[in-house]
Amino acid sequence: MLAMTLVSPGSAQSSCGSVSCFVVIGSQQQVSPAGVLTVNLTYNYTPNGLPPDGANTIPYANQQTKQLILGNTPVSNLETLVQTAALDLNYGLTERFGLQVMLPYKSVQSVGQFGPGTVSSFNDQGLGDILGKVKYNLLPTLRSMLVLEMGVYFPTGTYQQAGPNGQYAESTLQLGRGAFGFQPSFYQTYEILPHRLNQFLQGSWRYTLRNPDGYQFGQEYALNLGFNIVTVPWLTLTEQINFRYKTKDNIEAALYQLVGPPVNRAVLIDGTITGRPVPTTNFTYAAFSTGILVNLWDFAQGYFMAQIPFYRDFNGNLQLDISYIGGLTKYFATPPLFSGGA
Repeated sequence: MLAMTLVSPGSAQSSCGSVSCFVVIGSQQQVSPAGVLTVNLTYNYTPNGLPPDGANTIPYANQQTKQLILGNTPVSNLETLVQTAALDLNYGLTERFGLQVMLPYKSVQSVGQFGPGTVSSFNDQGLGDILGKVKYNLLPTLRSMLVLEMGVYFPTGTYQQAGPNGQYAESTLQLGRGAFGFQPSFYQTYEILPHRLNQFLQGSWRYTLRNPDGYQFGQEYALNLGFNIVTVPWLTLTEQINFRYKTKDNIEAALYQLVGPPVNRAVLIDGTITGRPVPTTNFTYAAFSTGILVNLWDFAQGYFMAQIPFYRDFNGNLQLDISYIGGLTKYFATPPLFSGGA
């Protein structure tokens, strides 16, 4: 017989997810010259909202109680805002080898209402997962660069933060993923017109291990193509096409189906605690990003970009809206640690 467990849709956490803006900033992707420390301070504003036709199949993925509840409740209101301030350090060990460390400070604000339930909210802020990279410039010339990277995400962000009801917030709203992640990537650039027009191509793949709560984020693939155009010596225009594809998350849980009024219960379908794909956590996304880079005298370089989506398939879940990123880049010359260009 099917077991039945009471569910309160108004307070339950659902897999509404949060997606972050991503653009290519050359000073972060390149290998710094030997002995040069490149410091980037960035701010990222990324709102996520419901698709125009609404949503009613967003599941409840509860990593604390090991339950995956397939939902069919109309969503009255649901939105997530992710803001990230990051300190990005890029140091050139030699002319070809470099190290990069990114320390993100995140703020997550989420509000939702499912069916006739009450409005619930979740807010958290703090250090996210730190990213470390080793870089190698495979093709250093006066006009080109091909950088191969290997990145590791360290599980420094909290991943068991509870909401007002005492239950863990869903994994996609946590500041960290709770497990190590690996991200090989590449960055290629070529000066079509020296000191006037350059082209770049960047791609990456991110794989995250399963965390102690039994939740594993889906694999993410990114490909970005763009141009930088120097108009006057102090002003550069940057235009990019950004593509991102993500597979479904996976949770170790029993499987339930939510039955609506007048029952308002979750019916057990399979009580086996095993890995299950979380519906609606996959997506395909493409956007056009445009912005400016301004030389602030001889002190630093400032930049601001807007990312405007033109294709979004979030499988009925929250989707990324127009996002913004701004920041400052500053270079510091130090004595090289190693001599030679190898």
